[in-house]
Amino acid sequence: MKMNKLATAALLSRKFVAAAVFGLAASAMAENPISSYHYLADPSAASDGDTFYILTDTDDMCVSTDPFQYNIIGLYAFSSKDMVNWTDHGMVFQSKREFGTYPGNTWASGIAVRNGRPFIVYPDGASGVGMITAPSIDGPYTDPIMDAYGKPRIAGGSNSFLGNCDDIDHCFDPGIFIEEDGTGYVIFGGGSTSSVKRPIGNNFDIIKFTESNGKVTLDRNSLTRVQAEKSFEAPYIHKHGDWYYISFNNSGQEIGYGMSKNPLGPYSYKGIVIEAVWKINDCETHSCDGGNNHQGFAEFKGKTYAVYHDRRLVRAKEHPASLGVADPEPGNHRSVSIDEITYAADGSMNKLVFTKEGPKQVGKFDPYNTYKALTSSKQRNVRSRTDWTKGQAVKHVLTPLATKESWIRVTGVDFGKGAQNLRIKAANVGNDNKVEIHTGSVTGTLAGSCDLAKTSGWNDYADNDCEMKGLTGEVDQVFFVFKGAKDSTMGILEWEFQGTKREPEPQTAHNETQTPWTVPGIVQAEDFDDPGYGAGNDSYYEDDADNHSCTDAGKEAECSKYRDGTGVDIYKKSEKKTVVGYIRKGEWLEYSVNAAEAGDYTMYIAAASNGGASFSVSVNGTEAGEVEVPAATSSSDDEQNFDDYNKISTNVALKAGVNIIRITATADWFDLDYFNLVKGKNADDDNPLGETTAMKKINFVAASGMNYDVFDVQGNKVGLVNLAGKSAAKALNAAGYAKGVYLLKQVDGAKKMMVNTVK
Repeated sequence: MKMNKLATAALLSRKFVAAAVFGLAASAMAENPISSYHYLADPSAASDGDTFYILTDTDDMCVSTDPFQYNIIGLYAFSSKDMVNWTDHGMVFQSKREFGTYPGNTWASGIAVRNGRPFIVYPDGASGVGMITAPSIDGPYTDPIMDAYGKPRIAGGSNSFLGNCDDIDHCFDPGIFIEEDGTGYVIFGGGSTSSVKRPIGNNFDIIKFTESNGKVTLDRNSLTRVQAEKSFEAPYIHKHGDWYYISFNNSGQEIGYGMSKNPLGPYSYKGIVIEAVWKINDCETHSCDGGNNHQGFAEFKGKTYAVYHDRRLVRAKEHPASLGVADPEPGNHRSVSIDEITYAADGSMNKLVFTKEGPKQVGKFDPYNTYKALTSSKQRNVRSRTDWTKGQAVKHVLTPLATKESWIRVTGVDFGKGAQNLRIKAANVGNDNKVEIHTGSVTGTLAGSCDLAKTSGWNDYADNDCEMKGLTGEVDQVFFVFKGAKDSTMGILEWEFQGTKREPEPQTAHNETQTPWTVPGIVQAEDFDDPGYGAGNDSYYEDDADNHSCTDAGKEAECSKYRDGTGVDIYKKSEKKTVVGYIRKGEWLEYSVNAAEAGDYTMYIAAASNGGASFSVSVNGTEAGEVEVPAATSSSDDEQNFDDYNKISTNVALKAGVNIIRITATADWFDLDYFNLVKGKNADDDNPLGETTAMKKINFVAASGMNYDVFDVQGNKVGLVNLAGKSAAKALNAAGYAKGVYLLKQVDGAKKMMVNTVK
C-alpha cells in the first residue's frame, strides 16, 4: 500500500544503519520472514481447510526517485500444509497483463479460497476495487465482475457495479471473506483526518455477494457503512466461532479490531491486536521501524494465524534479498512474517507476540508429492523468476546463485520406509551444475547428488533421476545445496522424492495408439511426439511458453488450442489447415516414424518463410542435412507472404523399424505444415503441393547460377532452366514456358521445388 504522511513522518524520524555481514549458522537465521530472496508487503491470508494461503504485494518495484510513492504491480502467492514449509507460487497476477488496460497498482489486495478456488479483491490504485478468480492459486485469472456485469470494478467510478465509491476518501485496501455456504463479503476503503466526507472511524464499506462455481453475484442493496472506531485503512474480516472480526490499520500504524455477531456489523471496538512493526525488537541493527502496517487473519487446523509485514530483511546485517548490499531506503522494502494468535475466553483477541521462529509445524512434510522448486522453510542465495503465458497457470522457477553458498531447506520431513530416488525437473544452460542433498545442515550427511543434464534453453526442462541413500523415518532438516561454475545457469522447476526409482520412459508418437507414424507416408508438423520421462526423452524444445497465435494482438482468429500447454506455436491457416509457426533458431521438434524397410528416403517438407530461414534434419541423432526455406512472394503484389508454402527436400537414411526424426531451426521465422517421406534417394514427391494448395500464387527465390530440369505435373521432362538470380517463376516465364505448374529438380544437387508460373 502507498506510504501515507503519518508513516512518512515516522520513517523519517528514524536513522537507518547498515552493519557488517553476519555468520550463517542455522540458529542465527530466523524462520520469519517466510521469504528471504525478495521483498514482499501487505499480506492477506485464507484457508480452505487443507491449505493455508498468503497473498502479498511485491515490494521490489518501488519508484526510486520518490521512496514514499509505491509502484506495486504484482501479486505473489504462498501456500503451506504445515505452516513451516512454504511453496512460493511466484507472481501469480501482474497488473494489465491479463486484461490489458486494468488494473493499475494493486496495493494491498485480499484473498479468500473456497473449494481450492482463490478469489482475490484488488485496488486499482486508490480509485477502485475489483475482483479476480482462477481454478487454482497459479491462475489463469479471470474477472467475475466483468463476466457478470460487463464492468471491471465493484466500486470506483462510473465504470463499476456501484457506479461510484460511496464518498470514501481512499477507494482501496479491499478484504474478502467467504462463508462455507458461498456467501461472501468484500470490505474496502480508507480515510484521512482531513476528510469531511468520511472521517476516521467511518471510512469503510461492506458489500455482500454469493459465489457458485466461480460465478459471483453482488447484492447492491447490502452495501453498508461500517463504524470502526479509530480505523484508518486496511480493513479485513475474519471469523472465529460465532464472532466476526473487523481489523484495520489505525493512524498510529497499529492494527486495531472490533467484534460483531453479524458480518455487516455493527462492530464493537476492542483495542489493539498487532502493535506497530517498529516495536519488533529482533531486527539485526535496529528495531524494525517505519511505515504503515497491513494484516490478515485465517484459521487453519484449529489455530488462527496472523500475517503482517515488517522490515526484518532490509534491517538485517546481510540484506539477503539484495545480495548483501545495504539498501539505501530501508523503508521501501518490506518482508512478510506470520505468527499464531490466540483468543481470550470471551472471544476477544490476545495481542500478537512477534517471533523469529514463526508458527510451530502442524503435521510432517510428505516428500513423495511433486513440489514446485521453491518449497522450503528457509533459503539462501537463491533467486526466482515467474514465467507467464496468457491463459495458462504461471510457472515459478528457482535460479540458484550456485557459485555462492546457495541452498533451500525443508523442515520436518517424514520419509517413512525410505526414499531411493529424487526427481528434479530442471533447465540447465551451464556446465557442472548439480544439486546435493544433505541432512542436518548444509554440510551434513550427503544423501545423494544430482548432476543436471544439459538442456538447449531456459524453457527446455529435463527430468533428472538421482539415487538417494539414508533417507528414512523423520528427518528434521533436508538441504538442497546448489553448486555450479556460474550463477543463474540452472532453472529448477519442480522436485519429488520417490520410494523407488522411476525408470525412464521413451517419447511416443502423438496419436491415439502412440504408434510411430508409418513411412513411406505423411506426418503433420503439429503431431510432434509426446515427451517421455527422464533425461533425453523430451520431444520438443520451445524457447518461450507463449503460443503466439493466442497471445499476440490481432491473432485471435488464428489461435489454436491443439497441443495446448506445450508452448509450441501452433496456429490455424484455415479451418482445415493447422501449422507450426513463429519458429525461432534453436527450437526443435521430434517425430517417431516406423520405416517398413531400411534404406534411403527423400524427405519433402512443406514450409513457408519470408526469407533467410533454414533448418537441419537429423535421424536418430545423426545429422542428415541442412536446408534453406526459400522466400515466397505473392504474384499479385510481389510481397513476401507466409500464406505460400514451398516443398523442399533432403535425403535421409532410415533403419528398419522406429526412427526419431528431429527438425531443428538454424535461423529464425518460418512455418512448417507437414513432411512426406518417399522411398529412395532423390525420389519424386508423391504428394506435391499442386494447384489445389497455397502453391497457386507462389514464386520461390533460389540461389543464382543453378541449372534445374523442368518437369510437368505428369512427370514428363519438358526442358531445362537456369535461375540465374531470378525467382523460379520469373526464370520459367523468361525462358518461354507456358503458364502452369512445374517440378524443378536441381541438375547437380538434391533440391526440388514445385513452381506455379503466372504471366
